[in-house]
Amino acid sequence: MLLPKNFERYQRQMILDGFGEAAQLKLANARVLVIGAGGLGCPALQYLAAAGVGRIGIADADRVALSNLHRQVLFTEQDLGKLKAAAAAARLQLLNHQVVFDIIPEMITAKNAERILSQYDVIIDGSDNFPTRYLVNDAAVLLNKPLVYGAVSGYEGQAAVFTPGVHYRDLFPDPPAPGTIPDCTTAGVLGFLPGVIGAVMAGEAIKLITGVGEPLTGRLLVYRALTQEQFIFSIPSQQTLRHMQSSMPASLDELRQTDYGAFCGLHSVPEITPVELAAMKENSDLLIVDIREPGELPLSTGFAHMLLPLSEINREPIRLTASMQEKGGNAIMVFFCQSGKRSAQLLSQHPEVLAGSALVYSLQGGIDAWNEYSSKHASGI
Repeated sequence: MLLPKNFERYQRQMILDGFGEAAQLKLANARVLVIGAGGLGCPALQYLAAAGVGRIGIADADRVALSNLHRQVLFTEQDLGKLKAAAAAARLQLLNHQVVFDIIPEMITAKNAERILSQYDVIIDGSDNFPTRYLVNDAAVLLNKPLVYGAVSGYEGQAAVFTPGVHYRDLFPDPPAPGTIPDCTTAGVLGFLPGVIGAVMAGEAIKLITGVGEPLTGRLLVYRALTQEQFIFSIPSQQTLRHMQSSMPASLDELRQTDYGAFCGLHSVPEITPVELAAMKENSDLLIVDIREPGELPLSTGFAHMLLPLSEINREPIRLTASMQEKGGNAIMVFFCQSGKRSAQLLSQHPEVLAGSALVYSLQGGIDAWNEYSSKHASGI
């Protein structure tokens, strides 16, 4: 039974036809996991907490960066550098102190997916990369958990609800080739767009929990921001095709052994931390390469480097090897982007670089991590 003060808090949704106290109690007893406290996760978390979901898990290993704030409106400038999961929980606690928030400052991996996902009734995937999406989908299928999916890019967003009957692999049987689908760092995104899709994702979770309305189960909603158009497409089940795919794990044991990065065409690459990079500042063989596109900020990095945009490398891969040969066989090359994702992707896509005589690394965490490090240490490179 709801407490009297809860009738006042939730009365605007409880008076809805077909909702009432029964639906509100279902929300209070529900457990929802939100993977990613980013552009999609932030609005989803806000509406889930405001609606009265009893327990919410927030899984995100990243820290708040200034470039997040135009779309991740759960955070403020005072949160810069803080763990997103912890900062989100603290802010949401002010919105609704009755909700229990599980702070999970971890990436979802094949090793921990079962442990984390099994604790919740509904999974919301607000991640921004294909290995995580396939992993979360497979874990949700094997654990028999409904999965709410969302994605945004440029001026378009999409959302769907997946179950073991119709799931993410029916929509995308095979991952796209690395680099063919740009993320928000590369393609950009209007700040309000993930807010729209994140709110839709929260609504789908609420419908799944309460049984009110018709969720987007087996259907894909596409939203176009520039024209305010919405389309809904049915997703046909591809069960026969899935049975033929060896990449789909048949058990949780198989899932734990699956390399989702390799499945998506990505391979482990050597990385260097900002601390390690700072220690190399006197090395004359060091060559630092910025692969961001012209116009990306911040322009100033605090260390000497050359600019070689990823788009140019993809058009003319020979420019990579030319840079290495120019520096000589003893070169130490460090590639960086904004967050470290594209530089790692570059080395994964171009194994010929790793096969050269130079030592080659991707800067872990990108320029965001370097700026965080340098702000805490007066001396830069």
